[in-house]
Amino acid sequence: MKSIDTSYQVLYSELAQRSLDAAFSTDFSIEGRFIRQEASGRFYWYFDTAEEGGKKKRRYVGPVDDEAITRRVEQFKDLKSDYRARRKLVSTLIREAYLPAPPQKVGDVVEALANAGFFRLRGVLVGTVAFQCYSASLGIRLPNTALQTGDADFAQFHSISMTVGDTTPDMLQVLQSIDATFRPLPHLSSPIATKFVARDGYKVEFLTPNTGSDDHQGKATTMPALGSAGAEPLRFLDFLIYEPVRAVLLHNAGVPVLVPAPERYAVHKLIVASRREADRDATAKRRKDRQQAQILMEAMAATNQAVALADAYIEAWNRGAAWRDALSRSFAAMNPQTVASIFQALARGVKTLGQDPAMFDLPG
Repeated sequence: MKSIDTSYQVLYSELAQRSLDAAFSTDFSIEGRFIRQEASGRFYWYFDTAEEGGKKKRRYVGPVDDEAITRRVEQFKDLKSDYRARRKLVSTLIREAYLPAPPQKVGDVVEALANAGFFRLRGVLVGTVAFQCYSASLGIRLPNTALQTGDADFAQFHSISMTVGDTTPDMLQVLQSIDATFRPLPHLSSPIATKFVARDGYKVEFLTPNTGSDDHQGKATTMPALGSAGAEPLRFLDFLIYEPVRAVLLHNAGVPVLVPAPERYAVHKLIVASRREADRDATAKRRKDRQQAQILMEAMAATNQAVALADAYIEAWNRGAAWRDALSRSFAAMNPQTVASIFQALARGVKTLGQDPAMFDLPG
């Protein structure tokens, strides 16, 4: 596994901060103002602008206890756009550090959703497009075979969509600004669209965790914050998108996004790989799921992040027999030597967390 030179990791960190700063200056007019508002014992930032007739328009920004957001609120008047400089940083990271960049259309779609406020409203980029973002944050080069994808997946908690008090523009219009051939795919259970497809076959899908009854499975869910789009409820997704992390998609001048924490992405891939139905298409997807999980777990072990990985593994293990069985079956399908190395890293992390590795079928 090849590491990325530290100097390029520093460049990436600079790009990440400047991209988020630029997104802030684009999202919020200097004519408006930020206010703090309490809800259920927690404070949130909102942005007020004046409309015709003296009315105010209020937009959700994020939690006050998110230090990155609060710092930018405080520095808002000093933010300046540096689009050309950021484009140069992106180009350097792709050309010299060999970091992965998405295909043009993929990047355009993610950037359109970012500009529409999807990530500001605590939406999360998931799937292989999110996986591409881990290369820089973990300091490793990812194999090209693990980066290939034919669609883009986006997720949001239903509770957030219901209570955030803000929404993106109409999702079909957002996507058609990139490709006019995008159209909603009818859902079997509802007129609400959860998936959109372009003439070339490129798909964009919206997902939300199913933490309730199995009656919700396969039925579209209304998502007020997604601008007329709904979402497909999925099991295990709550584990994946809990406490996402910031990253930058290396497209144009850098697109600030939220992606799952890498340790959760890895463990989640082990789970879903074992849950896929047994058909030819699912076989290829299972292989890719486990490959991505293996890459991330090995990378985290090599970069002294075994504790974070072990913490996610313990959480999944403790969720019940079905989760443990899925983990075990995925590991059984992987190379034994690779599994032994991963288990050793997990065991080290479990011990550091003060628990007995034997409780999780790990070597002592």
